[in-house]
Amino acid sequence: MAGTDPALVTLVVGDEELLADRAVSGVVAAARAGDSGAEVHDLMGGKVAVGELTQLTSPSLFGDRSVVVIRSAQDLPKDVITEVVAYAKHPSDDTVLVLSHPGGVKGKALVDGVKKAGAKVVTVNKVTKAGERLEFIKGEFKRAGRGVAGDAAQALLDAVGNDLRELAAACSQLMFDTEDKTIGVAAVARYHKGRAEVTGFNVADSAIEGRLAEALEQLRWALGTGVAPVLLVSALAGGLRSLAKVGSAPRNLRGGQLASHVGMPPWKVDRVKRQLNGWGPDGLSRAIQAVASADEQVKGGGADPAYALEHTVQVIVASRTGR
Repeated sequence: MAGTDPALVTLVVGDEELLADRAVSGVVAAARAGDSGAEVHDLMGGKVAVGELTQLTSPSLFGDRSVVVIRSAQDLPKDVITEVVAYAKHPSDDTVLVLSHPGGVKGKALVDGVKKAGAKVVTVNKVTKAGERLEFIKGEFKRAGRGVAGDAAQALLDAVGNDLRELAAACSQLMFDTEDKTIGVAAVARYHKGRAEVTGFNVADSAIEGRLAEALEQLRWALGTGVAPVLLVSALAGGLRSLAKVGSAPRNLRGGQLASHVGMPPWKVDRVKRQLNGWGPDGLSRAIQAVASADEQVKGGGADPAYALEHTVQVIVASRTGR
């Protein structure tokens, strides 16, 4: 195998979702660079059955390489954790296994066992400080061979907010919309003007709370005033992720403990807890899938981003009420 091939087993640890996802995607891309025909199996920890890993990592008759990604590995059943740790000690040469774990106590036996087995460990650190977010913004432009002025980075942070996915989407959209080698504060003001935080999150809140007519009206107004579709999708995704985080948190956590566990300020936790009324796991899953589809469509996979967004808002509202 080529020297640039990824490790046979990689463990990505950290709860900064965007950076963890990028780390996973990097391993998958490296595996497929060595074998473009490699089949990728993308699994969620809570749905992996005993024996499934063994089946997916069995040698192919045709010698094809496969990539197995297990996200939310903290949710793997105990018997499957035992299977994964045993596999990590003697991995197949034809398979690249990538495990993503947010850290913390749940599923710690997996983390400890896989580390001991010799897996490559990629640690993703939480971005908590304003200075770190500014560095993240600058890094987004640098990765694309562009630059951003310091005051422009600060203006973008002020306009979009702290969520890394939303910041990444805003950087991407700004680079798409402008040709400047270095983005200045005037460009940020022209394309954002603080509207993304207001309109995007208002649309998301209205949809999540089941107010269809209001959500559609706000969506059309936002699009009409120039808010980028990718920012609206990002706001919808962020709202649903907040529901999932608070909804899946241990029930014995209260107040500051709960806020610390889910990584949100207490006022936001209280709001999300109110928004959870009317939501169940199946509906939330459908809504998240709809937003993922919309994300693909607004980034070039569909002909009409506005229609894709309206349809997604309708699916979110219907998923909440179970209709």
